[in-house]
Amino acid sequence: MNEVHLPQGDAFAKGGRERYGLTPRTWQDFAACLRQSADPSVPLPARAARAYLHIAFIHPYPDSNARLALLVLAHALEAGTWAVVRAERKSQGQVAWHDSGVASATVSEYIPPAARAVLVDLLAGARAGRGGAAVVRGEAGIGKTTLLRHVTDGLSGVRLLWVNGAEFEADFAYAAVHQLTRPLHERIGGLPAAQRNALAVALGLGEGGTPSRFAVGLALLGLLSDAAREQSVVCVVDDAQWLDRASAQALAFVARRVANESVAFVFGVRDAHVIAELEGLPVLTLPRLSDQVARRLLASSLLGPVDDQVRERILAEARGNPLALLELPRRLGPAVLAGGFGLPTPVSPASRIEQSYQQQVSRLSEDARVLLLVAAAEPLGDPGLLWRAADLLGVGPQAGPEAEASELIELGGQSRFRHPLVRSAVYTAASPAERRRVHGALAQVTDPLTAPDRRSWHRAQSLSRPDEEVAADLLRCAERARRRGGAAAEAAFLEQATGLTAEPRLRAERSLAAARAAMEAGSFESALTLVEAAEGGPIDATGRVQAELLRGRAAFFGDGAAEAVGHLVAAADLDPGRARTHLLDALQAGLVVGRSSPAARDALAAARRAPAPAGERSTADELLDALVGYLDGDLAVVPVLLGMLSDVADPLWAGRLSLAALLAVELWDVALEDRLAGRAVDSARAGGTLMVLPVGLWMQAMAAAQRGDLLDAAALNSEADGIAEVTGVPPHWYGRLFAAAVRGVDAEARPLFDRVLAESHARRKGMLTATVHAAAALHANGVADHRAALASARLAVADGDLGTSSLALPELVEAAVRCGEQDTAQEAFARLSRHASAAGTDWALGVRAALAALLSDDPAELHAEAVARLDAAGLRVWRGRALLHQGAWLRRDGRRGQAREALRTAHELFTAVGAEGFAERARVELAAAGEQARPAGLGAVELLTGQELNIARLVATGATSREVADRLFLSPRTIDAHLRSVFRKLDVTSRRQLADVLGRDA
Repeated sequence: MNEVHLPQGDAFAKGGRERYGLTPRTWQDFAACLRQSADPSVPLPARAARAYLHIAFIHPYPDSNARLALLVLAHALEAGTWAVVRAERKSQGQVAWHDSGVASATVSEYIPPAARAVLVDLLAGARAGRGGAAVVRGEAGIGKTTLLRHVTDGLSGVRLLWVNGAEFEADFAYAAVHQLTRPLHERIGGLPAAQRNALAVALGLGEGGTPSRFAVGLALLGLLSDAAREQSVVCVVDDAQWLDRASAQALAFVARRVANESVAFVFGVRDAHVIAELEGLPVLTLPRLSDQVARRLLASSLLGPVDDQVRERILAEARGNPLALLELPRRLGPAVLAGGFGLPTPVSPASRIEQSYQQQVSRLSEDARVLLLVAAAEPLGDPGLLWRAADLLGVGPQAGPEAEASELIELGGQSRFRHPLVRSAVYTAASPAERRRVHGALAQVTDPLTAPDRRSWHRAQSLSRPDEEVAADLLRCAERARRRGGAAAEAAFLEQATGLTAEPRLRAERSLAAARAAMEAGSFESALTLVEAAEGGPIDATGRVQAELLRGRAAFFGDGAAEAVGHLVAAADLDPGRARTHLLDALQAGLVVGRSSPAARDALAAARRAPAPAGERSTADELLDALVGYLDGDLAVVPVLLGMLSDVADPLWAGRLSLAALLAVELWDVALEDRLAGRAVDSARAGGTLMVLPVGLWMQAMAAAQRGDLLDAAALNSEADGIAEVTGVPPHWYGRLFAAAVRGVDAEARPLFDRVLAESHARRKGMLTATVHAAAALHANGVADHRAALASARLAVADGDLGTSSLALPELVEAAVRCGEQDTAQEAFARLSRHASAAGTDWALGVRAALAALLSDDPAELHAEAVARLDAAGLRVWRGRALLHQGAWLRRDGRRGQAREALRTAHELFTAVGAEGFAERARVELAAAGEQARPAGLGAVELLTGQELNIARLVATGATSREVADRLFLSPRTIDAHLRSVFRKLDVTSRRQLADVLGRDA
């Protein structure tokens, strides 16, 4: 009733003929009337009648008696019987939306049938051994939780695991995984040793080295798979936007790998929150209710009369949000609903719902409010912690029943708010002092031995001023988080420690440490914020160098390599002792952007003016000088660069994989490229460096495509893509581009080229643009579209990007020869010849000989040299091209028998590789030489998917299903399912037969 403004003068009725004067006791009598009409000891009819009779005579309003009586009657209902009516309706077994306490006549009327059907099918599939996952998205209050409960309530023969993401838990690594798997912890001991140790350390149940995220994910997959052997497992993760990042990665990892398990995952995510780990999973977006359905839902929830204008205003403000439609009337109360007084200013439905919950909380006793605040600040829902803290705060025994009677929370085995917005409403409504008091109590009752991190976190939240003791405690928490593999949690603890540090210099140091951890967690924006905070304090020269390096690395890994150059050059200026190392990284960043970019020019200029190293020269010094020399046109340094690259174990290359790959390709050494990539992959697997692992696999795929092993390339790309999905590493297109170019199928290649070209322009990646043009030139030459090849090759070599000497110049020479542009061909060949001579590899010299033959009047020896060298290099496509050139020349020279032999071999090579464009060129030439090529059938292995091929090849080496599962981060059951498909497609019945088939195809 506080929205009603009572008059300050006499009231009149019946056109002024009746006067109701105010007396000194009018307001006291009015208040007494209202109190008595709400007295629960008085029967409801008597209370309503008393309210009417009293108010008819007191009548402090300037309108009719009936209207006033209706308002007071509504007040009586609101104050004394609203909860009774709710309880009666709910006890009749009707389903309530979001457990709001207001029943709807037919819940199916408000849940989108299509969404419900999808989830029902998903759960049915899991029970039949066909697992899967789905993400349910929608705004707060739209019905996500209702839908999840509706489809999971009453499931029989299913183990239901449910976890709610909590904003307070987002800083604790694997917090959600810990809660979700709590009923399965006794099964962890049955996992293989490596998985058991990884999961135990991650969940804080054991000690050990830092587990990789993939090891934890694989262990979680094994745990759920084991449980699913007894009964199907359904994992519901509601409010997934609040998941800690480690849990989000692990759960998403598993959700993508349960297709052959009796396991289903359903994630509920609030709109406007992007969870990169869940991208690519099937999504159900819940829409707002239509006007007609919204009116029905509103009508079903109203227990009394409502003013027409109020009804329309509620509908307009709720905007089709179901929970808002139910909570707005509750917040307004029957008095306002009936009379139309005091409707609040429009805000978003979520804010309105939260305000409604806060009003409900405000009507509770102080003890009940404190109890709710303790529950809101303690996201585990642990009843022991809740009541110990409540006792410490002096909360009386009646607070629990009162809180539950409000239907805002369920207490029992685990406390649970009826909606996530209740937790938020309770916590935000409390004053800072109240929150600190509650966190202080929770810190006191949390066991420092079994839950030291949570205790420290609560201690930190209880403080209003710096405290070095607690800050030091948080540093220990950060160290524990780092050992568990929780970089995000480590960063959060370090950031909290920073906030509690009084000494400015120490605070800046801790802020930089937090930035480093945030960088490792992939939280680049958080890292930059922390760097800015550190720079605002007194940091020494070392700190400024660290700040610039962190900014540079954030830019480089965050797809801003051009920006990274400036920071890395600045770090070099501030750190003369390690300037050359920083400039080497700056050059790597600039070359990735593109040779002609301002970033690359700035990096090269800074490297040129770098002072000579003081003291003994390091390998980084040698590499910087050689690289600058090569970029300035000094080919004499090529042997130096090749020698340094050949030492693949040198730590120098550990953080410079992009530079190593570019140089290996530029210097014509596929074997070296493959060795560098293999070393990176092995190191990443052993050390759990998961940001590097997919990059190394993509490098191996590129080398495989260059060798002409498209099956290997497909398998490696498939493995890398699966890992990148979980880690969020941006895709590297190089291997896929050249595999498509070699394959020579227009319908596959051209859309890929167009897509990557658009991406490279959007990201301003000149090197990627040049690579697309080089691949397009190779494809066009393969399908005999030499004019298009000439155009693409010219674009590829225009800026001199690393890699184009070996990848694009050969295409330019051949296309120019075929198009009759001899000057262009001679100029390009001269450039290629200089680089090939400097490199001296079989690849370089073989390609030079093959192209020299095209320009020669007496090419016999050149053709022979080309075929021999390219055979020695193991490059099947280039060997086939050399044979194609040789056979075409022999045919034109009248030596048709020799021509047919060369062309037949070329056609067989191209067919075996799967290079359809080049195979067609060889077929045409062979037909012109008088022989019809036998049509190429589809190889059995080509029937396999990339994942099946990967599994088949590993199994053929003798690896067990468990070993393959560990390698590919899948479950053994999934490996066996894929193997059954492989056996069926290849018509084999044993692993030995599988090895024979794969050996024949190779």
